[in-house]
Amino acid sequence: MTSSFSTIQRRTFLKQAGMAGSALIIGVYTGSCTPEEPEGQIRAFRPGIDDLPEGVSLGPFVTIDPEKGVTLMAHRPDMGQGTFLSVPLIIAEELGIHPNQVNIKKAPGDAKYGSQGVGGSASIRSMWEPMRKVGATARALLIGAAAQKWNIPAEECYVKAGSVWKRGSDEKLTFGELAALAATLPVPENPPLKDASEFEFIGKNIPNPSNPAKITGTADFAMDVHRPGMVYASVERAPFGGSIKRIDDREARAVPGVEAIVPVKRPVDKHTFEGVAVVASNYWAALKGRKALQIEWNEPEVKYDSETILALCHSKATGEAGSSVITAGNTAQAFAAADKTLDLVYEAPFAAHAAMEPQNVVVEIGDDTCEIWIGNQFPQGLRKEAADFLEMDPEKVQVHVAFMGGGFGRKSQTDVAMEALAIAKNVNKPVKLIWTREDDIQQSSLRPPTVNRLKGGIDAAGKLISLEHVVSGPSLAYGLWGMHNPERVPGFLVEPMGEHLYEVPNFRAGYNLVDVDPVPIIWWRSVYASTNTFGHECFIDELAELAGKDPFDFRMQMMANNPRYTALMEKLREVSGWDNPLPEGKARGVAVAKSFESTAGHVVEVTRDATGKIVVEKVYSVVDCGLAIQPNNIKAQVEGSIVMGLGAAIKPAITLKDGKVVESNFHNYPVLRIHETPVMEIHIMENDEHPTGIGEPALPPLAPALANALYVLTGERQRKLPVDLS
Repeated sequence: MTSSFSTIQRRTFLKQAGMAGSALIIGVYTGSCTPEEPEGQIRAFRPGIDDLPEGVSLGPFVTIDPEKGVTLMAHRPDMGQGTFLSVPLIIAEELGIHPNQVNIKKAPGDAKYGSQGVGGSASIRSMWEPMRKVGATARALLIGAAAQKWNIPAEECYVKAGSVWKRGSDEKLTFGELAALAATLPVPENPPLKDASEFEFIGKNIPNPSNPAKITGTADFAMDVHRPGMVYASVERAPFGGSIKRIDDREARAVPGVEAIVPVKRPVDKHTFEGVAVVASNYWAALKGRKALQIEWNEPEVKYDSETILALCHSKATGEAGSSVITAGNTAQAFAAADKTLDLVYEAPFAAHAAMEPQNVVVEIGDDTCEIWIGNQFPQGLRKEAADFLEMDPEKVQVHVAFMGGGFGRKSQTDVAMEALAIAKNVNKPVKLIWTREDDIQQSSLRPPTVNRLKGGIDAAGKLISLEHVVSGPSLAYGLWGMHNPERVPGFLVEPMGEHLYEVPNFRAGYNLVDVDPVPIIWWRSVYASTNTFGHECFIDELAELAGKDPFDFRMQMMANNPRYTALMEKLREVSGWDNPLPEGKARGVAVAKSFESTAGHVVEVTRDATGKIVVEKVYSVVDCGLAIQPNNIKAQVEGSIVMGLGAAIKPAITLKDGKVVESNFHNYPVLRIHETPVMEIHIMENDEHPTGIGEPALPPLAPALANALYVLTGERQRKLPVDLS
């Protein structure tokens, strides 16, 4: 208790210290300022999700205060993928101020920031041009203000280190001195952008100012928020599709601290799940009261086992051709003309997100206002949904966006917040709702399983002339929104085939729907690419063997007309030493995939230890994600993808029994541990192409590269996840 109290006090002190001072606010769509600070000196990060910057605002993203300096808004929520720095860094580059000279603050959920959603590895690739224009516009306004003050042409001014300088002299004006005048000037429509050769900070390893706060425990997560008069809630939830039949809450109400027992409904996309909330003055009492509840549930009409679901997927895969999603040429004719054919099936299971931070939220409903403190991937969507639920003007709903301890798609959903709002509306007090680890694993939406059937045809020269890949499994379009049209199947269900690396003259990607309602499903890091790539890249290796070719050569033959792909493969071949024989007892495998507009390739090395157990020893990785904004952050994302992908490939899967998730915590749904993590050697292709995704693309090729290595080591093909390392 003492430790927790001290942390709250320290946070309060830092927040109040960060709010000291005053300034003015303007408004265009840009801005920044601050006196010079030595490069390399990191400005102290002031945590706080409630405090907005003070100063002259050159639009929603930039505020300039003569005393406090430049503040840039990080409007894309950060769940560990680095957007807190990477998006404002783009503004800082064009603005002409070192990132160490700016304050960065997380933006609340508000339409004025444009799209704030994070998912699909889209933040940098979608914000690259807009944020450059934001910075360039602010730069142009500040130069215009300086030129007006000096009565010289704007061309005789330039920006550096948070000041506008007069060419040919040591005379300068700080952004703080210019901000008020700059805010009154006409906004240029197309301010010139820097050439890549002029970049000072893009492509450099800039320390993320939030890291020290995360290390010391002062960074703001929703779990740390405390409101006056706040109560705590814990919810016992019905099985998927079940409902409340009878509640005996006498023992729960007798627990000291318990204040209310509240039946509650939780909307999860097209589903609504029921539960019973225990509300108490402290979290321990809420948990103890919850355990004392005696609830009888109305059983769901459908109670799936995971084996049944996978059997349905296999039945579809082997018995139905599926709806065509992508087609080229005529696969049937090509198969008939092929010298050799191969027809195989691969399986990937359910998976949980298992973020280190379980679901949690704080909500407070006033007479005509509502505030929500949460780590969520789509704060604007949550704001609208909360407003609709409360029948309130969205302008009266404020979503304070906290850091997320992992999201991976699960925190794109709003169900935890809506559940808390229903409780708070009933008890008329601020509510902190915390899910236990068991809640998070057993009641969260899951990654859908897939069974992938692949058929390939090789000609007499060993060239792949025909390829079919049919995905059978639950549809997120149907599972989330109830949408399914066999004539218009969404392309993401067969990703990453839409970004196919290989030139195959006759190709078809198809899809078969398997309905798993009422089991909720949701995006999982790299979505269907995480499961479909396993089958696809394992199959390519099996085709290479059928053709009598080296797996690298076989792939590169189908990439010959794309220099970026072949350059990546050549780099991967070089750094991994692919052509150098390994000693006995070691083996390597390769896989590559393009997803979210980026290409990633891995070579995985495996070995047998002294006990005969197979160990994943090293992973060589090469990624092409266009221009590298922050190389260290790219490497961190690749490392995270390898760890998460490897964990999903070798650790036990999520299973269902009688409609319920069997696994409950890390003892039976373990994550990869430090001692199990392989050595990782990561290389980033250098180019000036438009930046693309990086949070997810390195995950899909990990499992197939591992499976391909295991075949070389053991002689046995692994066509089902998780793979067997015994």
